[in-house]
This record gives sequence, structure tokens and C-alpha cells, in this order.
Amino acid sequence: MTPSRTPSTQTRKLLAALLSQRAQWLHGYDLSEQTGLPSGTLYPILMRLSDRGLVESRWEPSPHQGRPPRKLYRLNAEGAAYAIAHARPESAKWRPLSPGRI
Repeated sequence: MTPSRTPSTQTRKLLAALLSQRAQWLHGYDLSEQTGLPSGTLYPILMRLSDRGLVESRWEPSPHQGRPPRKLYRLNAEGAAYAIAHARPESAKWRPLSPGRI
């Protein structure tokens, strides 16, 4: 199900990062590094996108003995379409013209 609300700035950043590497499975840590989003912001967004059927996730066993498995994420086809429609670079923010510039 595609959400009808406009995604937040943080969600758009995450969608842009996922879309730029759509074919790859990505760790949350890598997404946090790319987007600058802290884990307390990133993981709830990933869970919401997953619950809405836009992001796939899977577990990867750790290559290091005694360490827990890590979760990987990627956009599915519906998520990619949603990201294309909503993700935009932060430098392309729309700003209304001030009355003096019309």
C-alpha cells in the first residue's frame, strides 16, 4: 500500500539513498552514513517503509563468530516507483518567491 502523505525530508533522503543503489542490499549502518540520519530516526523509517510494502529486508549471518546477524534493506519495485515520485536532493528544495521578487 502506497502512503498518501508527502514523505518527510528524512524519508526522502533515505529513499534517494536506497534508489541510488537499488540493486544492492544495504546495511542500516551504511544507510545512516550516507544519509546522516541517526539510528533513532533511520530504523523507524525503514520499519514504516517495510510495513507499507516499499522496502524488502533480510537477515545476513555475521562473518564473525559470536556477532549477531545483520539486517539488510533494499527497495522493491513499488518502493522504487514511490522513491522516484518523492525522493529529491535536498539542494532542489522548492522555495516560494518573496513578494518583492515577483
